[in-house]
Amino acid sequence: MDERLIDLGFAPEELSPSQRTQLDESGFAIFESVIDPAWREKLQQAFEQVFEREGEQAGKEVSQVEGVRRLADLVNKGEVFDQVYLQPALLAAVWQVLQRPFKLHSLNAHEPLLGHGQQVLHADWGGARETGTYHVVNSMWMLDDMTADNGATRVVPGSHRFPGVVGEEVEDRMTAYPGEVYLTASAGSVGVFNGSAWHSCTQNSSGQQRRVLHCAFIAREHKQQTDQREYLNPETDRRLTPLARYVLDV
Repeated sequence: MDERLIDLGFAPEELSPSQRTQLDESGFAIFESVIDPAWREKLQQAFEQVFEREGEQAGKEVSQVEGVRRLADLVNKGEVFDQVYLQPALLAAVWQVLQRPFKLHSLNAHEPLLGHGQQVLHADWGGARETGTYHVVNSMWMLDDMTADNGATRVVPGSHRFPGVVGEEVEDRMTAYPGEVYLTASAGSVGVFNGSAWHSCTQNSSGQQRRVLHCAFIAREHKQQTDQREYLNPETDRRLTPLARYVLDV
């Protein structure tokens, strides 16, 4: 674990052998019951409040997608999100994958609506691929049940080790890929995956809610998706602990 995190008071949660193996070999793992019911309700409420407040501007800090309710820069959208990017098991999982100091990449939210959400198969890390050296870890905080018919994320197990770039290796990235699995789990779970893994959101064919927070981390030598120093607002600045400042790199 990053010694600087420990010096700042971080107490990592020990991963189980199974979780370590899943992250190393499959490129993903699901952590159940991370978000307790009371916190999950507050996160759901915050999602709706931010989306209502921002309206057509919601998600603009990163991207806006037709048929998808997007939110971005949630670090600056409420204290309720503070413990997301400091969650002990999550940071332990990030270290397990990256094996070097890291920082928050971005904290966003994503909900595909009925008939929308299908993405091309892709990887979050778009740079050079070298097995054993990874740069990004993403996590999905499931505020609702994630099912096979409400837009669950699909991932190709072991694809983080593939040497090729998905856009060059796969002709039709919208269709199912051999061996892909759907990351389905109950609300309150957190899915963690290697940013080099091939994955995508799928179409919400049921219309059931599928609100997810995406909390991503990147090795400290790289640029953040959301430059936290640029976006940091005074209210957030006042409440940040030294540990949070280090994770955010502000």
